[in-house]
Amino acid sequence: MTSLWLMFSGAFLAATLLPGGSEVLLVALLNQSPSFWLELLIVASVGNTLGAITSYALGRAGRLAKDPQDIQRRQYRYAIAWIEKYGMWALLLSWLPIIGDLLCLLAGWLKIPVVPAVFFMFIGKLIRYSVIVLLMMYTLEI
Repeated sequence: MTSLWLMFSGAFLAATLLPGGSEVLLVALLNQSPSFWLELLIVASVGNTLGAITSYALGRAGRLAKDPQDIQRRQYRYAIAWIEKYGMWALLLSWLPIIGDLLCLLAGWLKIPVVPAVFFMFIGKLIRYSVIVLLMMYTLEI
């Protein structure tokens, strides 16, 4: 049970603007307790999605403090271009290092509807963690 809380908090913090490596934690916990693969997959996906929702909420709140012209730095323009081109589908890539945090933040800032945004963030994160779990299970031959 402690490992599930550890996985949740690691995944949550990794999805916020704080740096973190939830994948490494997931691999370590799978190596320690491979029979808990489903629980770890769900907890990691939910925790990481909740962290992304935090970034989304910060983006929504930041709209009150930042004028649209203030978001002109290169990294913001790149993420905004993805969201403008692909809409909420771009949030499937919310798991990517650096750009994923910006996608969530800017989705809130651009007022993308919260329910579809959360859905796409969750699906992207679930796919990423599923690949890690499958690779680990294959490696452990379980």
